[in-house]
Amino acid sequence: MALECTLTTPEELVFEGAVDSVVVPAADGEMGFLPRHAPIVGSLGFGELRVDSEEGGKQAFFVNGGFVQVVDGRVTVLAVEAEAVQEIDAESARADLSELESSPPEPGVSLEQLEEYSRALSVARARLKISERG
Repeated sequence: MALECTLTTPEELVFEGAVDSVVVPAADGEMGFLPRHAPIVGSLGFGELRVDSEEGGKQAFFVNGGFVQVVDGRVTVLAVEAEAVQEIDAESARADLSELESSPPEPGVSLEQLEEYSRALSVARARLKISERG
């Protein structure tokens, strides 16, 4: 018995198919799903989403934010951003990180702006790390 998995963003359907397992980066760690998983809704963090199937083998995607829902043997991932790991250009990811690192917030900015910058930096580092593995 396989799970049906859909990974989508507001712009496009990124992945859809039958899988044996799904692991997502939740807001507070990783969550894994196998067939017959109990219904659940959770918030996504950022990082690597992995699917494993007999037909497609192991596939990995970088996701950033969104939600995951599991109901009746279907895993639905609604991500703010998602892309296949093999499609991430490591040089572009390195340049994005370098640009962020070279333009830190000015002294005196709000706590919200500091948190936003810190999260953007963490996302860029994770994306680069995943691209170099992929």
